[in-house]
Amino acid sequence: MKSFMKIVMSLFLLVMVAAGARAEEGTIKVGSLAWEDQMAVALPAVKFLEKQGLKVQYVKFSEWGIAFGALQKGDVDVLLSSVDYLTSDYWAKYKSRLEKISVASYGTLQGLVVPSYVPIDSVDQLNSIVDKTGGKIIGIEPGSGLMRELGEAVKAYDLKYQVIDGSTAAMVAQLQSALERKETIVTTLWQPSWMMQKFDVKFLKDPKGSFAPSQAYYWIAPKGFSAKNELARQSLATVYVPIEDVTRITADMNNGKTIDQAVDAWWEKNQALVNKWSVMSK
Repeated sequence: MKSFMKIVMSLFLLVMVAAGARAEEGTIKVGSLAWEDQMAVALPAVKFLEKQGLKVQYVKFSEWGIAFGALQKGDVDVLLSSVDYLTSDYWAKYKSRLEKISVASYGTLQGLVVPSYVPIDSVDQLNSIVDKTGGKIIGIEPGSGLMRELGEAVKAYDLKYQVIDGSTAAMVAQLQSALERKETIVTTLWQPSWMMQKFDVKFLKDPKGSFAPSQAYYWIAPKGFSAKNELARQSLATVYVPIEDVTRITADMNNGKTIDQAVDAWWEKNQALVNKWSVMSK
């Protein structure tokens, strides 16, 4: 009798271990960079996958090389990316082994801005106001993609300006000060960003195409993911966070909320949209 019970207990433990392994295999690992805008797009999708009954693990990365490496190794199942431009090099390198699942949002943009009251609308008009700006364009961290594009724009448009690099925080401080004084300033900026909601500025048109055009956020995954994870694929394909809402979420973060609090607040305010996702994914 004791031998029989030992056998039963052993079989029970084996079943429990196997069930645990299956549960772990059933976890969808969702990745994005730990940038405000990336998390503002990714976390609503995570919440929706969980609403659909899926087990989800969210993974944040510090830079694209690590993120794409994790995707290749299977450390994440799906990754939020902008393959048209921002990560085009990585996409070109790995696209034979990857697939696009869906567009998660659209409208990312970066370039030069001036206060809305400044009477120009295009980068090729900047030289006409150089005397009002001190001949300076206020940039951000050196080595960033935006600063690289700015350098190309200075050459393409033969701008008579000195580019001042530094930090995003320093740029924001100078922009805010100039707006308060109704002064003329030229800075780098991007959308989505809480700064576009807070500051009365406008992007300058870029007829020579020195800056990247508007881009989409895509969900990408190793080839075969969609076929093996039909519910996850259908669910992700219905989730679309408007770029204006991404900006609102990042603005809430700038006003003191954590990313989870900001996303939760957005989620509660947008149940009608979430319910539409639910209907579409059935």
